Amino acid sequence: MANNAFYRLKKKISEATALQKLESLCAAGEHCRNELHEKLRKWGMSSEESERILESLEERRFFDDSRFASAFVRDKLLYNKWGRMKIMLALKAKRLDSRITHEALDEIDEDEYRRIARELLTTKARTIKEGNTYEGRTRLYRAGISRGFEPSLVADIVKDHATWPEKEP
Repeated sequence: MANNAFYRLKKKISEATALQKLESLCAAGEHCRNELHEKLRKWGMSSEESERILESLEERRFFDDSRFASAFVRDKLLYNKWGRMKIMLALKAKRLDSRITHEALDEIDEDEYRRIARELLTTKARTIKEGNTYEGRTRLYRAGISRGFEPSLVADIVKDHATWPEKEP
């Protein structure tokens, strides 16, 4: 509530200034239509002004939702080690078309995806005090699920003895 009041008190910026700011923002990194629309709304732009600005940016390829989704999926998988389910929810929160979301998720290389999940869970297994016990496997399973990896994939990795560190005699 306080944030909305703050934005209403700000002086409205001109359409040309808003366009220039968004051009700079888009040149620095990938953004989707919804993010840009939200910025324009916060800057006090009308719906008509926002549409004109967004159409101009889209025509000149400053943003492209498909390109954004592909970059988002790649970054979240490689750098944040998120699974498909968590990535899909994040893309839904960005209000991207489901077709675009599914196309971007389909670009994931399955072998790399499984390697990242295995690497993440093997590293996590080293930190679990209970080791390869029911409690330890449950904790590791929950860790994998919370990162958005599919339950069947996480279960396979958790059951694999190679995931767990060797016990010292």
